[in-house]
Amino acid sequence: MPRNSAPVPMEALLAAELPEGKGWQYEPKWDGFRCIARRDGEAVEMISRSGKPLGRYFPEVLEILGRLKELHFTIDGELIIPLDDRLDFEALQLRLHPAESRVRKLAKETPAQLMLFDVLEIGGKSFDEKTLAERRKALERFHEGNAVDGLLLSPATSSRDAALGWLKRSGGALDGVIAKRLDQPYRFGERAMVKVKQLRAADCVVGGFRYAEKKHEVGSLLLGLYDDEGKLHHVGFTSAIPAKERPDLTKTLEALIQPPGFTGNAPGGPSRWNTERTGQWEPLRPELVVEVRYDQVTGRRFRHGTALLRWRPDKAPKQCTFEQLAPELKPSEIKELFGA
Repeated sequence: MPRNSAPVPMEALLAAELPEGKGWQYEPKWDGFRCIARRDGEAVEMISRSGKPLGRYFPEVLEILGRLKELHFTIDGELIIPLDDRLDFEALQLRLHPAESRVRKLAKETPAQLMLFDVLEIGGKSFDEKTLAERRKALERFHEGNAVDGLLLSPATSSRDAALGWLKRSGGALDGVIAKRLDQPYRFGERAMVKVKQLRAADCVVGGFRYAEKKHEVGSLLLGLYDDEGKLHHVGFTSAIPAKERPDLTKTLEALIQPPGFTGNAPGGPSRWNTERTGQWEPLRPELVVEVRYDQVTGRRFRHGTALLRWRPDKAPKQCTFEQLAPELKPSEIKELFGA
């Protein structure tokens, strides 16, 4: 691997189930930013999945890497920010700020850590053509010899049962489980790993919708759940609407347009979905209910877009409450992973 080029990390292919049989290593899939970190003497850099520099946004992690005994290395891992009872993905996103003063303030308030799970080079010796079994041993030696606060080694197991336990508890700190072949080299830019996520379902009120860009038909449904006080909060969206259903659905939705739509948190505030036009939406009377599939909840919102499973005319909107959502992991459960 040439040191003057940005390495393209090995990727994962989404699957419905964890692979079975011998020769697999399973690891937690952490809820953070993928990061390849490199050090060459005094020069330290961190590179995102897309090849962009991350160092200026996480100066505290650069400082950690600069304090290690090893002067030459390239390691693969995940930037994470532990906060309260979960890993805070929103806190990571807030770091991507143009003002250095703001970044350094956040670095002190919510310091990031680097979770290691692979190694490409140590001390000038390349490991990317070695098997995962060999790389894992080298990574464990690297971590043991460079033990500092904020540099973590991700657990790994060959037990599928243990991995299924991780998968069952995913949704707060974990984003699922990764499976890798122990006899496989590091395959840059290829989807050579398997990832599995815990998919769950919830019934949500359609509290509003957005028109598709440059079209007068529905583009996405805005989803809501009721809290204990009876307020309807915006929790996410789904755009998985079949094209043939959109014209009739648009007419149905337009007949229900009526403010306020959401009586609690509403679209238009800070959003994790940068591709959504958060300021342009139509409020609806809370009459329609849909069942959606989601993978994870952070801060009482769906982390990603959801899949529309079916309409629920049999369900009363007031029955769509936060109680449906799976609880997030507690700190003790996160710590238990390191004893697995």
